[in-house]
Formats: sequence, C-alpha cells, structure tokens
Amino acid sequence: MPQGQEPPQLIKQRLVYQGRRFNFEVNYLRLPNYAEGDWECIRHPGGSLAVPVTPEGKLVLVRQYRFTVQGRLLEFPAGTIESHEDPEITIKRELEEETGYRAHSWKSLGEFPLAPGYSDEYIYVFLAQDLELLETRPELDADEDIETVLMTPQELEQAILNGDAVDAKSISSFFLARPFLK
Repeated sequence: MPQGQEPPQLIKQRLVYQGRRFNFEVNYLRLPNYAEGDWECIRHPGGSLAVPVTPEGKLVLVRQYRFTVQGRLLEFPAGTIESHEDPEITIKRELEEETGYRAHSWKSLGEFPLAPGYSDEYIYVFLAQDLELLETRPELDADEDIETVLMTPQELEQAILNGDAVDAKSISSFFLARPFLK
C-alpha cells in the first residue's frame, strides 16, 4: 500500500452501474475517523496525458467537444488507460490519434488524482518532445470531435488566466511541465 493511504473499512458494496470505461459504486464505509455512511465513487482505470512540445517550442493541444459541458475545451491530448496497459503506451497511441504527431523523446512528469471527491482516477503526465508530424494521421474515433491547436507556453498561460475553457487536467499538467519549457 502506498505511503499515506488510510483505507476505510468496507461494510457493504453496491455496484450501481458497470460501463465500458468506468463503474459507479455506492459503498457503506467506516472512515478512519469512525464516521459511517454511504459514499459514491466512480471507479476509473486512469488516464494518460501528454504535454507535447514542437522543436520550435510550441505546445500541441486539442480543442475537443465535450457533451458534459456542452461545448469545446482546450486540452492536452489524453486517453483512458486500457486494461493491463502501461500509461506510456496509452499516451503514445493517443498523441498520434488525437494530434497526428509522434514524439521521439518522453519524460514522466508524475501523476495526480483527477477528482478525488468522487473518483479514483489518476492522470499520468508525460512530456513529449522531438515531435514529428505524421504523413497520415490515424482516424479519430467516431465520437471524437477534435481540432489540433498550437500555442506558445505564454499563450496557454494567458488563456488559463483569462478564464478560457481549459480543462483542469491540462492546467495542472502545464504547471508540471513549465520547468522544461522554453
């Protein structure tokens, strides 16, 4: 068990929904402070995210339609980790699919919980450098509505500070990558 974890005592577990990407549970728990009650949780396999940087120092992002917020968000390329898949394999595939770029240099920047109030999802963050634009971009999934966007780190930081529609995992990952950007 990782240092700092204090698992609650599971008294009763109920699987409410089993989906193709995640499950939804309601569990009756006894917390470390002895409080008891029902807690809802989305069980998610995790995701991988790349902060791709072109040789010119531009960041490669995607503007993606998200039905949950009924609009388009500016995001770094990312994807759900498949069963028994290494997070680095996931993001190498997703970078090519979502942006049409391939990276020849990868650096792990760490991981963080995405929304620990209701989900166990962790995001694994990688710096992707030495990019090459592929001659033929892989086909997007039928449900993906994605546009590739190139920005300088300063332009992205200004977009974040202006309150533009940038998702939280991308904001957090940008700040993990900043020490490595020109």
